[in-house]
Amino acid sequence: MPSNDARNLLQIAVPVAAIGVVAVAVSGVVAGGKGAIGAAVGAVLAILFMGIGLYVLQWTARTLPQLFQAMGLMLYVAQLLLLMIFLALFKGTSLFNGRAFAFSLIAATVGWMIAQARAHMKAKIFYVEPDSQKGESPQKTGHPS
Repeated sequence: MPSNDARNLLQIAVPVAAIGVVAVAVSGVVAGGKGAIGAAVGAVLAILFMGIGLYVLQWTARTLPQLFQAMGLMLYVAQLLLLMIFLALFKGTSLFNGRAFAFSLIAATVGWMIAQARAHMKAKIFYVEPDSQKGESPQKTGHPS
């Protein structure tokens, strides 16, 4: 992963992890141990899904830019389907508190989107790629007349 991508991921994941820690603490106080476990599972799941999604989108943007928009749509649909599968598997579980899980998942996802928007706004992205061969005069490409 290039350093810019790693820095971008770090700027996003750290605030979301802090949101997860707060969610675990609040859920632990409100709903006990099962609430803390549910909040931790929700936060980790959100960070995992969104992190993998960000990595896949950055890889697609570098290697197959013509598929970037379609891959984004497919990725978000796949994330929703994976979340539905996870929820179906753990529907009646007594392992963790479902409400704490849901609130933590929502908080972490919203936090991820806000942090990602902030990181993108602060990123120094070139509008035009600078030439790698500086100092050379531009080539004439038109029809010679």
